[in-house]
Amino acid sequence: MNIKLDTRNALRYSFIATTILSTIACQHDTQNIGQNTTPAESVPLVVNSKQAMDLINFNSQSNNIIKPVAAQTSISDGKLHVAFNSKDNNYSGVSFVPKKAWDWSDLNDFNLAFDIVNTSNHSVQLYLDISDIDGFTYTRTVNVPVGDNIQTYYAKMAGHDLGVMNSDHKVELNFTSGLRSNPDTWQSNEHQFTSMWGKKNLNTAGIAKISLSVQSNLHDKSIDISRVQIRQNPKFDPLFLTDIVDQYGQNKKQDFIGKVHNDLELEQQRVDEAKTFTGKVAEDRSRYGGWLSGPKLTATGFFRTEKVNGKWSLVDPDGYLYLATGIDIIRLSNSSTLTGYDFKQAYIVQPPKDNVTPEDSQKLNRVSDEAIASRFIASDTRTNMFSWLPDYDAPLGKHFGYRRSAHSGPLKHGETFSFYSANLERKYGQQAEGYMQAWEDTTVNRMLDWGFTSLGNWTDPRYYDNNKIPYFANGWIIGNYKTVSSGDDFWAPMPDVFDPEFEKRAHATAKVIYDEVKGNPWCVGIFVDNEKSFGRSDSTESRYGIVVNTLTKNGAEVPTKAEFTRLMKQKYVDINKLNQAWNKSITDWAEFDSGIDSSINNSEQINDYGLLLTAYADKYFSTVNKAVKHYMPNHLYLGSRFPDWGMPREVVNASAKHVDVISFNSYKEGLTKKSWAFLQEIDMPSIIGEFHIGAKDSGLYHPGLILASDQQDRAVMYKDYMKSVIDNPYFVGAHWFQYIDSPITGRAYDGENYNVGFVSVTDTPYPYMVEAAKAINKEMYQQRFKEK
Repeated sequence: MNIKLDTRNALRYSFIATTILSTIACQHDTQNIGQNTTPAESVPLVVNSKQAMDLINFNSQSNNIIKPVAAQTSISDGKLHVAFNSKDNNYSGVSFVPKKAWDWSDLNDFNLAFDIVNTSNHSVQLYLDISDIDGFTYTRTVNVPVGDNIQTYYAKMAGHDLGVMNSDHKVELNFTSGLRSNPDTWQSNEHQFTSMWGKKNLNTAGIAKISLSVQSNLHDKSIDISRVQIRQNPKFDPLFLTDIVDQYGQNKKQDFIGKVHNDLELEQQRVDEAKTFTGKVAEDRSRYGGWLSGPKLTATGFFRTEKVNGKWSLVDPDGYLYLATGIDIIRLSNSSTLTGYDFKQAYIVQPPKDNVTPEDSQKLNRVSDEAIASRFIASDTRTNMFSWLPDYDAPLGKHFGYRRSAHSGPLKHGETFSFYSANLERKYGQQAEGYMQAWEDTTVNRMLDWGFTSLGNWTDPRYYDNNKIPYFANGWIIGNYKTVSSGDDFWAPMPDVFDPEFEKRAHATAKVIYDEVKGNPWCVGIFVDNEKSFGRSDSTESRYGIVVNTLTKNGAEVPTKAEFTRLMKQKYVDINKLNQAWNKSITDWAEFDSGIDSSINNSEQINDYGLLLTAYADKYFSTVNKAVKHYMPNHLYLGSRFPDWGMPREVVNASAKHVDVISFNSYKEGLTKKSWAFLQEIDMPSIIGEFHIGAKDSGLYHPGLILASDQQDRAVMYKDYMKSVIDNPYFVGAHWFQYIDSPITGRAYDGENYNVGFVSVTDTPYPYMVEAAKAINKEMYQQRFKEK
């Protein structure tokens, strides 16, 4: 879309642009936005569908006050040249900050657009952070491919005015569809920034900062920005969410490489792929996937760890060096999507009290015939997305299911359908062993053919006895134990680990895992729980959130608080000494135990909060380790997979005393040396439990957390990530998340609709990814262990 300023606004624009250009400052300050900001400057901008207005252009040297962070900039030829530095930096970017916040409150339906070209040798994932004077930020992202062509990338500042469809013109930005990112609401050759996190509807009366950055990039990268515009949104397509899914669960409105058009294509894929399988491990591999040409170490009959020539490694049961590469979520549990239908709750069977499987790990769970008779439309928006759903009594009707709860989205519960499961029946249904067994056999053969050495976390236990490729088992500790809060309980509140019920539930979980594993030496180890909210690194308060929130509670009701009271009383004895250290005025220990103002005043208090967080983490990991080792003493305990947004050092250090391998989920372009330097102090074997990279040429509306420019670039970035893991002496493997693309309309639990699979919804492998995996897995042992 090429929109020029209307002549009527020319003089007014000249004044506004001069004002803006003279006040632009560039800095990076992600904290305290808006606390000391000058009141918003009233700059009325009126644009219509035939108009656009330059917010920033780079023909003026008034921009020479730009002060980027870990980046180099210059202005020439009407372009801002930005070089993002990768060396020893996790963040590199540039920010545009007016002395007085921009006031766009009179605009109801507009977007912010950038004209950008990539001038480097690697694709650039750009993060766009827009902050308002109220302290809120909305983060979006896009991938700028390598190439000479200037392209336009836009971000909606306010959603379309939906008129009679909805009285709130901003509602379209709220994704009430239940998707993490919606289809485009108008057709163009431009590229919309993909929604990530933050407050979607900012206070447009005061936009305080606009930032563009790269994060944890493995390579130096550079872009040219030639124009930044405020533009009126084009005409809204009211059918942008209607009829978007075909009978195979694919994008009905777009064509793309690998799209399936009929059942015969699925069957031919099966026949052609089966001819390529050998069913054997790669050459120079032990039966478990270890390195036959490497040193022969002590064989214990189970997987273990050992440091060899300064590098940590797993050792397979036969004594060979072993690196764990593989793929997560080889199961159907996350393949279903909410259809928009629901049933009367009186007919829905609730989970038993002793349940140890969370809702999103449940199988399809089709409802009863009585419930089906009560079926009704709970969301027109959702039901209108599907061009086809089977009848319940049709053969493919068996792939309906139900979710009794959802983490996020427009519906709290409802009917689901798995297009992937239906496609398996279409593809393998004629096989004598049945489509599920045929799928299992195909998947194991794929993993061996692609060179992977393991099946990752959340693999269906039906694979546990395949005895051809090792696997990782998992479990969740859920139950009626008491909870505490970190202040940001992303997935769920944290357990009160000092409640005796928590230890009981840990043992119940370990027993279930034991019954599934049955002492099988092909089990590498066990993950328990996932991405617990131990604390964030955003601020001191969020880092010690568990302590900050728990100290306000009554120890008579919250066991963790009672333990915190005991520890502080043990250290200080006299409450006055604690008051002096913390700058508090607490009357006595009884008052302390009943709940106090836990706001942080000084460094001594922070040190004590660190002690208390350590005590909490130590109890969590020691309790789980005790339960796991009670039932499975020969198997590795692999921790709870710290998310890179929630891994306080005190918690990581505490875990190291109890786990055999520390696990992390890291959604970045790779492992930078600066981010992981702390492992040198801990000196423990570590593993990446999750990472992924996606692209938008697959028909899905959201690439994922890390973006490539296309499927070929996705494979290049996969290899870069894996090389950074293999080259790190502390990491003993990495698992890709996940085997299957998310449903195009979002997985039922939380709406993730990402292109993150090694296979699509039609069980079609992505060929570039497969070849990248083969290349990495073939050379990984030589790359890591052979002298260079």
